[in-house]
Amino acid sequence: MRPTRRILVLACISQFMVILDASIVNVALPSIEQDLGFTSTGLAWVANGYLLTFAGFMLLGGRAADLFGHRRMLVAGLFLFSAASLIGGLATGPEILVTARAVQGIGAALLAPATLAVINTNFIDETARAKAVGAWSASGGIGGMAGAIAGGALTTGLSWRWVLLINVPIGAAVIVLAMLSLTSARVRRQESPDLLGAVTGTAGLAALIYGVMQSADHGWTSAPTIGPVGAGLLLLVTFTAIEARSAGHPMLPLRLFRLRKVAVGNIMLLLFGAIGIAMWYFTSLFLQNVLGYSALRTGLGQTPAAVTFVVTARLAAALLRPTGVRRLLLTGSTCFVAGFAWLAQADAASGYFTSVLGPTLLIAIGIGLTFPTLMATVTADAPPDDAGVVGGIANTAGQVGGSLGVAALTTAASTQASTTTGYALVFTIAATLGLALALFGALLPHHQPPLTTR
Repeated sequence: MRPTRRILVLACISQFMVILDASIVNVALPSIEQDLGFTSTGLAWVANGYLLTFAGFMLLGGRAADLFGHRRMLVAGLFLFSAASLIGGLATGPEILVTARAVQGIGAALLAPATLAVINTNFIDETARAKAVGAWSASGGIGGMAGAIAGGALTTGLSWRWVLLINVPIGAAVIVLAMLSLTSARVRRQESPDLLGAVTGTAGLAALIYGVMQSADHGWTSAPTIGPVGAGLLLLVTFTAIEARSAGHPMLPLRLFRLRKVAVGNIMLLLFGAIGIAMWYFTSLFLQNVLGYSALRTGLGQTPAAVTFVVTARLAAALLRPTGVRRLLLTGSTCFVAGFAWLAQADAASGYFTSVLGPTLLIAIGIGLTFPTLMATVTADAPPDDAGVVGGIANTAGQVGGSLGVAALTTAASTQASTTTGYALVFTIAATLGLALALFGALLPHHQPPLTTR
């Protein structure tokens, strides 16, 4: 296997694991609750603990990859992720499992930006990089969709513990692949880590996301929500001031936002995060709560859309250069608007084949065209020494958009008189977000300029 092919396989498997573990435990939660004696409130943190540290530490993970080497941080992330999976799979009490999931999220936050940085620095040719990002995007999509099916199969056939233990042999194999495939890059030892920026930035993101998570149970105007959100915003403002005044090597070089594709692209990734949540999360709820599907049948019901996304993401990579960024994003946004408008008409009487399958396939085409195009565009002009932090910013934008989307759309759904009309409102809002995405896409260059040789 060619070296670049091994590197792509490594990046795709790593991204698959990271996204898979965001959803694979959901089906196993009832078994976990019964086995370990969780309270209903504490059980949510088996999922939230991972998502919180994953999103909160992503920016720090991206900068660490630039400072200490992409291979080093990728292997460190894999080791931490796998070790936490082992501890979580063997957990004997709620506290151990939640702590393990939080540590697992930190490992994922080190791992995810490093995988994108590895692609960015090893695939120099524009077309080859676009194809690599398309494959990387598709692997994450497969991981997200495989979560429900794999979680249900492992929990039913073996034990809930295997939804975590399965990561251990896979992680070990990927570590070996990383050591064989990646060269040890120059480490920027002369640079002092931006400790104050790291603390304020990471704490600010974590507090903001924690507050947003609290809104689902306590409402937007409650103290458990306002307190963390306010503290998070204050910390992020402080972080921005620190980075702007840094004369050395800031954790987040604000000069990167002078690049139009970085600035506009990350705003679009925030919007896209909410659109993705509307598709995968709320469609799953619709299938279960309106059509009465089981968790496993729901996963199977979303499989056609997942396959469509994977195929489209690979196609988008080939279309990026001849078609251009704007046209791909406009086509993707059109699919969002039409698909969600169609999905908003669905109800219990219309059924799966009439009102769910068609629109979800259309939306999946939109996701397949949009996500790899945005990721390739945002990272295209990143200097090699900033590849990790640019990848961290992009991943963080998508995760924060998803967190905000869950909270905001859940609140919107709860204002309606019935479950069906609540989901219809969610899908209508998602269609509007698709329109906003198209408007921001007009600010990006029509064609991807040729990349300079690094």
